[in-house]
Amino acid sequence: MLSRERVAEIVGKYDRKNCKVGLVASHSALDVCDGAVEEGFRTFAVCQKGRELTYTKYFKAKRDKKGKVLRGMVDDYALVDKFSEMMSPDFQAKMRKDNVLFVPNRSFTSYVDLKSIEDSFEVPIVGSRNMLRTEERGEAKDYYWLLEQAGLPFPKKLAKPEDIDLLVIVKLHHKVKKLERGFFTAASYEEYLQKADQLVKDNVIVREDLAGARIEEYVIGPVFNLDFFYSPLEEEMSPIELVGVDWRFESSLDGHVRLPAPQQMALVGSQRTPEYTVCGHNSSTLRESLLENAFKLAEKWVAACKEHYKPGIIGPFCLQTCVDKDLKFHIYDVAPRVGGGTNVHMWVGHPYGNSLWRKNVSTGRRLAMEMRRACDEERLDEIVT
Repeated sequence: MLSRERVAEIVGKYDRKNCKVGLVASHSALDVCDGAVEEGFRTFAVCQKGRELTYTKYFKAKRDKKGKVLRGMVDDYALVDKFSEMMSPDFQAKMRKDNVLFVPNRSFTSYVDLKSIEDSFEVPIVGSRNMLRTEERGEAKDYYWLLEQAGLPFPKKLAKPEDIDLLVIVKLHHKVKKLERGFFTAASYEEYLQKADQLVKDNVIVREDLAGARIEEYVIGPVFNLDFFYSPLEEEMSPIELVGVDWRFESSLDGHVRLPAPQQMALVGSQRTPEYTVCGHNSSTLRESLLENAFKLAEKWVAACKEHYKPGIIGPFCLQTCVDKDLKFHIYDVAPRVGGGTNVHMWVGHPYGNSLWRKNVSTGRRLAMEMRRACDEERLDEIVT
């Protein structure tokens, strides 16, 4: 792991008045860029050829002679054949020269070798470099391990498919869409075998991956992604903030649930079993009696991170939850960085973030506010790893 002392040395040489916010052009990049622009930063996106136009054309920034943004939010970009090219020493040196503060997202850790990010990426990361690996299910100390250490609720895991005696969800990667899910549900061992065979036939999953799949109880209830923020700079008010809440649109699952039951029952072959590919998000709120319990989850998570992954979580993190019939939370996934659904409240903010800060605050803008404060107070070393 790149030492924090080395990162502090690098960021100590930065021109704090001319820092740029950098990121991989994917996932939640628009929200991060939008928030950065609102707080007076220029933005830098690493774009991959073939999927760059969103950032280099359609949301490219236009500024007036005084530097005020008139349109868009992406100032500068680099076009690469593969995202992994950003790991070259020359590319990193250019980012350091441009005073880039790098915001990690899921695409960064998916397209770039994680070990290289940990050991060789000599650009200050705004967030917790050592916690990015916790997202990899199957790691010895992944987020499930951390949830257990924190005493937080999460769906019960089943040891083997033969133990299935209630509705479960089987979690494994999609065969073709490598960053997506090959998830499926089953309520018995027989249904598990039937659906697994069909999904293998439909080229959705690889049979060999079933051995390492996680099988867990399916919590029946609505899904809420809790977009939190932890500020190591805050000394007077609560350092934990609930910036927003979102939920997902998943294809083809959401298409299935829109069908009347007789039509669902009439589906055959590859249409019969839905896929769980995230294709969009929507905004939400919680009933107020649930808010304190949501914050308790975050408090325990932050404390466990400090204990087991020093210095702990920095900046945005997302607890992905289901709420059961007894109004109890169950955490089924954790993102130790900016969540995937925060674009839903960019620019307009979210009721919680807006009310807390008395202005439009999305996760991207809250992150930029922290960077601006760190620059102004000469405390950048406290928010980077």
